[in-house]
Amino acid sequence: MPVLPSAAADAYARLTEVFPGLAVVELGPGDPAPAGGGWVAAASLAEGGRGLDAFLAWDRAQVTRDYGTTARPDVVASFALHRYTWPACLLFTMPWFLRRRVPRLPVTDVWYDREAGRMAVRTGPFACLPDDPAAALPGARVVRDEEALRAELRAAVAEHLGPVLAGFGPRMRRRDRALWGMATDELVESLWYVAHLLGERERARHELESLLPGSTAPYVGSAAFRELTGPDGEPLPTRDRVSCCMFYTLRPEDTCATCPRLRDPERAAKLAWPQAA
Repeated sequence: MPVLPSAAADAYARLTEVFPGLAVVELGPGDPAPAGGGWVAAASLAEGGRGLDAFLAWDRAQVTRDYGTTARPDVVASFALHRYTWPACLLFTMPWFLRRRVPRLPVTDVWYDREAGRMAVRTGPFACLPDDPAAALPGARVVRDEEALRAELRAAVAEHLGPVLAGFGPRMRRRDRALWGMATDELVESLWYVAHLLGERERARHELESLLPGSTAPYVGSAAFRELTGPDGEPLPTRDRVSCCMFYTLRPEDTCATCPRLRDPERAAKLAWPQAA
């Protein structure tokens, strides 16, 4: 499938350059949707039927294979939702962060091949600022300023993730607030991670704090960045997650450094250890 130029094409290319684990393939209007192999349509996850069953089966088998145990069904669903939403959020945040452009990608226009590390998108309308050369392109929607563009980004991500969360919700035994809390975490942490690879983690922090100041429903909470102090007085950037990834149900002793179950001394120790190593 050829990669077609679009308002988001260079941002997607840069994403793959710094993070080879995710390639984004752009489809033209007449290109068939990818099928077979490991491809799954985002729309089939939103439907919550057999497509979602197959998606969850992969995670269930992975847990058994890698950890030698069986995870609860809601834990499997939480792992699977994370593995979709983390890369899916980058489809929106990378063009915004790098080019100040926000594509509209409903679930009918996105496909994911988890095993190959690639997503396919059918790009179309997008929002941009008045001084962007792309403002003259077909499908461009010009907005007045940076805050209006942030509102476009929040709306575009919510338009895509809302149906996906509805499909996963019954499997996860979580209500809307908890699901959107997880979506908030994925939106922040995926960009924060890739921005670190770009050497722009501090800019990403400030951008995300403006994007999610804490009063932007349906998102829950703010970007929630803060700093702890390490054993040698060094600053340790971290954030307070809204949700829990549930990994503790498999290995209680091996939690992530931003786990809401950790107290600050434990969190600081986890953050400081990789730097010391």
